[in-house]
Amino acid sequence: MSEKLRVGVIGAGRWSVSAHLPGFYRSPLCDVVMLCDLDLDKAESRARQFEIPGWTDDYEKVLSRPDIDVIDIVTRSDGSHEDLVFATLEAGKHCLVEKPVCHDYRDVWRAHELAQSKGLKTKVGLTFRYAPAVMYMFDLIREGFIGQPFAFNGYEQNSQWLDPDNPMDKRIHKTKPLGEEPWGVDLSRQGITPSSIELYAAPTIDIGLECIGSDLAQVVGVLANMVPFRRKTNLDTEYERINIDDLDMFIAEAKNGALYSMQSSYVTVGNYPGIEAHIYGSQGAIKVRLVDEFGVIQTIHTARPDAVEFVQQEIPPRYFPPGYQKDDRWDCAFYGNLVHNFCQEIIDGGEANQGNFAQSARVQEIINAVVLSHYKHEWVDLPLNDEAGILKTIRFSPF
Repeated sequence: MSEKLRVGVIGAGRWSVSAHLPGFYRSPLCDVVMLCDLDLDKAESRARQFEIPGWTDDYEKVLSRPDIDVIDIVTRSDGSHEDLVFATLEAGKHCLVEKPVCHDYRDVWRAHELAQSKGLKTKVGLTFRYAPAVMYMFDLIREGFIGQPFAFNGYEQNSQWLDPDNPMDKRIHKTKPLGEEPWGVDLSRQGITPSSIELYAAPTIDIGLECIGSDLAQVVGVLANMVPFRRKTNLDTEYERINIDDLDMFIAEAKNGALYSMQSSYVTVGNYPGIEAHIYGSQGAIKVRLVDEFGVIQTIHTARPDAVEFVQQEIPPRYFPPGYQKDDRWDCAFYGNLVHNFCQEIIDGGEANQGNFAQSARVQEIINAVVLSHYKHEWVDLPLNDEAGILKTIRFSPF
């Protein structure tokens, strides 16, 4: 394929504007030709900002255009992802979608199989595998820097919702939302609404799987609600009890014998995005920190058995995306790599397709297993065997 890819983006909210659209705008491999949002005024405003020639409030108009090659789905994390993903694939378009693709890992596998049957490439917003520091870490591991992997520790924590005045619902409502299925109202252990484990832990779980080079064999985890009372929407003036996972931890054993731990939260003091990935092995160790502090958005440190002090390494220029500038925010810098990588994979036409639906299914299965472990209060084996159908009864966070 020699011509530029033509892209349609569904969703013109905060994350689309700060990460997705800048990435497409800077990549020399594509042009965004249509932007869709339920708020037509917002769609028009953002389209003009990024020099996009068309906008609409009807996603079917985007999917039906024969000249569009790629659909990017940046909508709420409720069932709209799943519905739009399958509609996109049925329309014969390559698909980029924010996490989660679907709440049940088995549905993610179904989407992957459909894409494979149609010869389509897929990509999921596992943003942080595309941070230059993480890409450099992956290459060091592939080159044997750590030797045999012993242990991975992952953290994704920040304090966005530490303040109970910050509404749980990110949307800016003009009127009270009606007719939506209730969530966070069951105060039992099994009634907690999974949120941080799915929306925040997923990219770091993904990084950990790459670091240890293995699937997980079993997990045990716990979901917690540390800030129980808060405003539910921007229109609410009073706090209400919302039983939602805002802090979680799990440990796991990998099939290759490595140990694995993960903590994610949005009520722990720390700066966004608050990610750390530590990998320790027989020959060395690597620590990557993706935290926006004092103008620095990422660092990588390494150590060896004969030089145990961790030393900061310079990230080679080849790991940065097209158009990168030193004062870029982390979201723009990291997502620029994701978008450009996806376009390159489609244009090249080979088998390469990192961070695709198959990888997302691996991550989602671990998320589902951690939730089941919390509900059952016991270790859960992988791969999952959900004979009781518990997964279908879980109400995940829509935000």
